Amino acid sequence: MSGYFNILGAIPGFFLGSLFVWLLWDPVATRVGWNADLSYPEAMLVTITLWLAVAPLAAVRRSKKL
Repeated sequence: MSGYFNILGAIPGFFLGSLFVWLLWDPVATRVGWNADLSYPEAMLVTITLWLAVAPLAAVRRSKKL
């Protein structure tokens, strides 16, 4: 049952992470030289992509600690 609550606890983190990506995209893109605007739904897509890439790495690290 604790896995269910962990998923529910991750939901606010997803939206906050998307908000931070959205807010920080313009300064980072300007510094790198990109002229791309990013909408909030696109920031959500970037965030979920990063989560899908990092989740297996975190799972492997957690399983090795046990």
